[in-house]
Amino acid sequence: MLDGSGLERKLRHTGVFRCLECGKCTAVCPISLYDHRFSPRRTVGRALMRHEADLLLDDRLWACLTCLHCSQVCPAGVAYSDLTQCLRTEAHKLGQSAICTHGEVIHGWMRMMMDPAIKQDRMGWLEGKQTRSGTVERAEQGPQTALQTSDGSDTLVFVGCAPYFDVKFANIGVEGNSVPQAVVRILNALGIAPRVLADERCCGHDLLWEGDEHGFRCLAELNAHLIRESGVKRVITACPECARALAIDYPAHGLDLNVEVLHVTQFLARHGAGNAAWAGLGQKAATVPPKSPLRRVTFHDPCRLGRHLGAYDAPRRVIGALGMELIEMPRHGENALCCGTNGWTHCGAANKQIQADRLREAKATGADVLVTACLKCQIHFECARQDRALASELKIEIQDLTTLIADRLDQLASG
Repeated sequence: MLDGSGLERKLRHTGVFRCLECGKCTAVCPISLYDHRFSPRRTVGRALMRHEADLLLDDRLWACLTCLHCSQVCPAGVAYSDLTQCLRTEAHKLGQSAICTHGEVIHGWMRMMMDPAIKQDRMGWLEGKQTRSGTVERAEQGPQTALQTSDGSDTLVFVGCAPYFDVKFANIGVEGNSVPQAVVRILNALGIAPRVLADERCCGHDLLWEGDEHGFRCLAELNAHLIRESGVKRVITACPECARALAIDYPAHGLDLNVEVLHVTQFLARHGAGNAAWAGLGQKAATVPPKSPLRRVTFHDPCRLGRHLGAYDAPRRVIGALGMELIEMPRHGENALCCGTNGWTHCGAANKQIQADRLREAKATGADVLVTACLKCQIHFECARQDRALASELKIEIQDLTTLIADRLDQLASG
């Protein structure tokens, strides 16, 4: 159990002593909307009353989506998600854990990667062969060109768990490997042959936010060593959770990478303007109309990319540069609704209602495609669409922004 001084330190760090009991946190909480047993305000109150024993053994501790919407509206600046993470860490020490929606399969492969003796084979998703120059090439059909990577590049693509998702969720049509492949294709179009790591591990994000701080640190130390040894100047990833972990959580645990960490949309928005190839593609996009279903899109803001990293404008600038029409959902940007699940745990009726509402909201815009920028968001939405009773009501095409960009680049190359 938490000792008094330890609890005091954690509470002060999260700012709960500043709580005004206004209830704004609960008013915007997606889970509270459908599950009245859950309330951020009530959790803060119980923490202030030193009811930590009850908190650590309460299954409601694992219901929080850590989407940061509550902290965003809190007039006192209470970091409720940080409080949740702290409490989960203490609960994990007591042997408590959330119910894993996928029977511990996903957390299982993460913990297997904690063992440094188990070497990874992270080059398979490229489906290519190594050339003498250190470049990996993969033959493509259609207008796509060969994927190119280089061991001497100063830009690293961090793949994350996408190859595993490709296997685990193949039955629901998730893009999986297509996403990191699209990132390489995009960078190649800009004249960049990025580096990839054969022994890369899961970033550890989910273990950290589910209270397994030890597991997170094991993975973080292995990845940090590989990234430092690579000598790269920047890391690009298509996963907002990887971006958050590498940019924020690693340094917070004493593992500074000393490199620029960017989601691929941040990279394009920040560095694309100075790239002649990207500028040329943008000029061509203005004259070559997108083919259906790429013409009208609506964008779902992932919590980690938006509220955690503050990247709202970057993906929209990229969509605009491709010549597509963006139709916003009523709840977008800072007010975007979460995809309904975090960390692969505690996915129940309330979570499914959140996902269904978000899909209804997307479909109501009249857009051809719901664009995501996080594979996990796509997985959760595709899973929700498996409900046969809601199949027609939730029917809208879903595509990751990276593959949307790559498809558009192919159109421009052939048009």
